[in-house]
Amino acid sequence: MMRFPSILARNAKLCVNTKQIQMAALSTAPEMIKVEKVGEKKNVALIKLNRPKALNALCDQLMSELSDALRSLDLDTSVGAIVITGSERAFAAGADIKEMTDNEFASTFSGRFLENWTTVSEVKKPVIAAVNGFALGGGNEIAMMCDIIYAGEKARFGQPEIKIGTIPGAGGTQRWVRAAGKSFAMEVCLTGDQVTAQEAKERGIVSKVFPVDQVVGEAVKLGEKIADQSPLIVQMAKEAVNKAYELTLQEGLHFERRLFHATFATKDRKEGMTAFAEKRKPQWESK
Repeated sequence: MMRFPSILARNAKLCVNTKQIQMAALSTAPEMIKVEKVGEKKNVALIKLNRPKALNALCDQLMSELSDALRSLDLDTSVGAIVITGSERAFAAGADIKEMTDNEFASTFSGRFLENWTTVSEVKKPVIAAVNGFALGGGNEIAMMCDIIYAGEKARFGQPEIKIGTIPGAGGTQRWVRAAGKSFAMEVCLTGDQVTAQEAKERGIVSKVFPVDQVVGEAVKLGEKIADQSPLIVQMAKEAVNKAYELTLQEGLHFERRLFHATFATKDRKEGMTAFAEKRKPQWESK
């Protein structure tokens, strides 16, 4: 009986040391994203996924860094829009399969597996995906969590999970249906075939297609145009559009009308209409 305290103490010390080793390893690991403020007014945040040797495979560290950056930028009043991009070869070629290979049902079901992935869709500010190269599996799901997708002409989209014995786990089976319809979503998810940028545009997945070397710049320009609007009203418009995915038409129309009514309680609505009548540029206060 007297041995238990010492055993517990040794185990506790081991856990602390293990945690310290893990934290130290994380702190010395290369950063997997790069963040900078861009545009003429520096009011657009550009997040670049930066794991080139792995084609930006989405490992835990990368997703943690991305989630932390998005939460921070969402609170940054100097930022009006966010652009997420990768490299010319890959936006993100999928989740890190090596990291998932030994996972088991109990730990994934009861744990926090993929918890950080929802942050992209929870950000209140507009998020634009500038996609070049491969956006496959989790990479495609991250792109589709964004509010707008601009694609380079050589971009490829798809859900190849079926080929490795699993299914999309971060929205692939749900967002493809809402954007492109059941039949096409079934084809994408059941075959794992890739979709070209032009076909993705035709199916409503992508907003616009540009030459490879222009897509990021065009996405930043779009971000600047959005950032010039009232931040408060932009967030309200984004929320209204997103609700269209979740509500019936009548419920959505009611929600939209109530938010429209709510704009009349804001200073920015008054300023916007006054500036229009006076033929001048509005000065937003986000109030």
